[in-house]
Amino acid sequence: MKKTIQRLRTFLRRLFGRHARMAWVSHPIFMQHSPGKDHPDSPQRIAAIQTALKEQKIWPYLQNIEAVEVQDKQLALVHPRNYLSRLEANQPQEGKIYRIDDDTVMSHQSLSAARFAAGAVVQAVNLVIAKKAHHAFCAVRPPGHHAHSSKSGGFCLINNIAVGAMHAIAEYRLKRVAVVDFDVHHGDGTTEIFKDDPRILFLNTFETDLFPFPEGNIERGTNPNMLHTPLLRGTGSRRFRKIIRTQWLPALKRFQPELVLISAGFDAHRQDETGRLNLHEADYAWLTHKIIQAASECSGKIVSVLEGGYTLEPLAKSAAAHIGVLAGLPKAQYATAYDQYLNASRKRFPKLFR
Repeated sequence: MKKTIQRLRTFLRRLFGRHARMAWVSHPIFMQHSPGKDHPDSPQRIAAIQTALKEQKIWPYLQNIEAVEVQDKQLALVHPRNYLSRLEANQPQEGKIYRIDDDTVMSHQSLSAARFAAGAVVQAVNLVIAKKAHHAFCAVRPPGHHAHSSKSGGFCLINNIAVGAMHAIAEYRLKRVAVVDFDVHHGDGTTEIFKDDPRILFLNTFETDLFPFPEGNIERGTNPNMLHTPLLRGTGSRRFRKIIRTQWLPALKRFQPELVLISAGFDAHRQDETGRLNLHEADYAWLTHKIIQAASECSGKIVSVLEGGYTLEPLAKSAAAHIGVLAGLPKAQYATAYDQYLNASRKRFPKLFR
């Protein structure tokens, strides 16, 4: 009976042209990317997010889409063939690993997982532009924002978000695509790929003293739409939200994007072991809501892609807060309470918010 009702609702949405539910795009192969038991990019990351979504009753509001593998012509928009050939040549045998560097490791299925990760973003772009999904979240591994056009690094092999952006431009002739990166680490790969492409607005916040150590070393190009907002160690909710309000949101409104892609790293959470910022999971709900508001020109066209977040509990809480807002659900009670606390503090101690 439940399946019959679900099919009827889907039919009615299509019949009347209404947006489908938000899409969760993932694939079992992401669990087979195995960089080692002590590596931060654990296969349990995606499972932890799923568990939190189910516990918080968000999961029923998502349509579960299985990712497809990226096509070579889509990869070629970002990565040259000789780079991909090097990755293929270094793919290890089953049970073995190949170390590209100290942090970036390939197991037997890693390259296949990376191809499906990029394919998930392409698929999500297709879904939201065709209005078959309202928004989309790509639960993928390995992450992508440290992958340069011809160089791996920082756990990343293929730049998933860049492949999605270039697919949107090539396939749908979009002229303005915004890429929003709130991972604790500088998105150096995305910077290198888009530094000379004015069709891309890149909003990039990061902790200054972490890999890839961007202080004074950020690639500069001809694209005027690159906004890097470094954060000092210990930066918390108040400073973070002020930067978003005063820098990111005006830039998004001016740019009027036709599509927003989010490099969603949750390692700026105060409990994540890889970073030293002090964000709360409520900050991710707040930020997501603000992005949706500012990007109203592309209503229904937001694709979020998992990047960092390596301590399972804060990752799961933060991702669930982010996805819940993307799914159109009311903010969780804890997020509303935290917002009220910050607003009261702002009135009582205004100097802290300058």
